[in-house]
Amino acid sequence: MITTAFDYTKATTIDEAITALSEGDGKILAGGHSLIPAMKLRLSRPSKLVDIGGIAALKGIKEEDGEIVIGAAATHADIMHDDLIHHHLSLFAEGAALIGDVQVRNYGTIGGSLAHADPAADWPALVLAAEANIEVHGSNGRRIIKATDFFTGLFATALGDNEIITAVRIPIPANGARSTYQKFAQPASRFALAGCAVMRFADGKTNIAFTGVGENAFRDVEAEKVLSGKPLNNESITAAVDAALQGVMVLSDHYASEDYRRHLAKVYLRKALNTVSGL
Repeated sequence: MITTAFDYTKATTIDEAITALSEGDGKILAGGHSLIPAMKLRLSRPSKLVDIGGIAALKGIKEEDGEIVIGAAATHADIMHDDLIHHHLSLFAEGAALIGDVQVRNYGTIGGSLAHADPAADWPALVLAAEANIEVHGSNGRRIIKATDFFTGLFATALGDNEIITAVRIPIPANGARSTYQKFAQPASRFALAGCAVMRFADGKTNIAFTGVGENAFRDVEAEKVLSGKPLNNESITAAVDAALQGVMVLSDHYASEDYRRHLAKVYLRKALNTVSGL
């Protein structure tokens, strides 16, 4: 299907992009792997696309002040192959490798995925487990949003009007941290029917995040309480799996019923916990 008519602006700086975005009903174009299909289906009808793919400040991955800083326009492939990511945040490389296919990984961006906030996308669970902060810029300047505050509902985020994601900032975990991302993928799209990201810190603190399960990605605080500060063994892992998804409205669709998706989520939580424990 052909999209409705729209204007196109190619921004060269962040300020230029914000200005262009404020002029009418505009949408940011980065990799385009979420936006363009939605436009072709007429689910999204922006009057203008603001292309940020050429903004150098939005690219690259670096270490800065105890954080790994990933530019919003970094592609999934950039993250998958980056040495800093492999050394400090292996679950990001692991998760990036599970996204879509080669074409999607080469063009899709982390910022675009987070802003789109698909309930079955991989990055939301990963940034939640890693305690990331989302850096955004808008007409009122720069602000930082905790990942735990960023996802607010179905395809909904804490991004304000005319704000764009500029970077993802992840505190570098102390030595001894272990992490993984496990998912059951829909065979065609590779989106998660259930995905679980776990980061286990050296002091025993354990972060557990799900995607593909509810209306938005979330941290499972009840399962975390069972494990944090305690040894990881078969007994504690089973207790965490039993505690998971309490009070969560689990999605049901033509891919998976509520009961099946709940079962999958618990299976993949167990897989993730077994991986970080070495069991």
